[in-house]
Amino acid sequence: MAFITTFTGLTDKWFYKLISEGKFPKPIKLGRSSRWLHSEVHAWMQERIELSRTPA
Repeated sequence: MAFITTFTGLTDKWFYKLISEGKFPKPIKLGRSSRWLHSEVHAWMQERIELSRTPA
């Protein structure tokens, strides 16, 4: 989560909200820890960028 919040500038609470709404990749649980694939986070970010640049 530290990587994701640093990479995006958004809070962990925001990401957990997005996960619960199905708008962000679900984490991979390793014991009590949550991890995400870099490729999934990158793809999510690219999708946000493309949506922001698409004319309405």
